[in-house]
Amino acid sequence: MKYLMLVYGNQEKWDSIPADQWPDVVANQDAFNKRYQGTGELIGAYGLADAVMARLVKRVDGAPAVTDGPYLETKEYIASFYLLDVESEERAHEIAADMPWADQDPVEVWPVPHEGQ
Repeated sequence: MKYLMLVYGNQEKWDSIPADQWPDVVANQDAFNKRYQGTGELIGAYGLADAVMARLVKRVDGAPAVTDGPYLETKEYIASFYLLDVESEERAHEIAADMPWADQDPVEVWPVPHEGQ
């Protein structure tokens, strides 16, 4: 079964991390990624750009219409996402709880019941 893990963040959170701690933060996240890539349970891990870089796209008269956005009503936004392929929901929860940030912020876990071909 596949599960999507979502990690939220914001610029205030990133700015609160002292510059000298960033190498350890990155190393801890890389170790997490490698551990679960090694077991075959982590299909992909992707960090997203800051929310100011996001765009909204819709179709107008058959062509893409691109605007700045999204206009968030909260300061939190999706900072990264992870796709798991695990044996059970319990295993997805175990991996989410092992996320380096999980002692400070929750990790959302979503079942992925359908996959496009």
